[in-house]
Amino acid sequence: QAQLVESGGGLVQPGGSLRLSCAASGGSWYGYVIGWFRQAPGKEREGVSCIATGTGTAVYTDSVKGRFTISRDNVKRTVYLQMNSLKPEDTAVYYCAAYQDFASRTSLYPSRYERWGQGTQVTVSS
Repeated sequence: QAQLVESGGGLVQPGGSLRLSCAASGGSWYGYVIGWFRQAPGKEREGVSCIATGTGTAVYTDSVKGRFTISRDNVKRTVYLQMNSLKPEDTAVYYCAAYQDFASRTSLYPSRYERWGQGTQVTVSS
């Protein structure tokens, strides 16, 4: 079964950038949708972006469009989330997650996802 490990979180000033990585090990790579979620204290987990490993089809939640970019490296079996123009409201624990779908149907609903990483903290503050 696939395991997911996130990295790249940290403290950044407003307007700054961070790149998160989600490395997948075990299981297959193609035929999955890998997503990024975030959860701030006292708030529900929110889908940020996801990408289909086979087609590269990507979707974003409205609040990050134009600022965040998701990408994949099929050789390294890693999905990246490049976050630019960060705002204090982007502060949260960021999780990557995955589910299998050979038709590459993307979704940002947490209940759709079968595997989760441990999370990485992103703090945007001056």
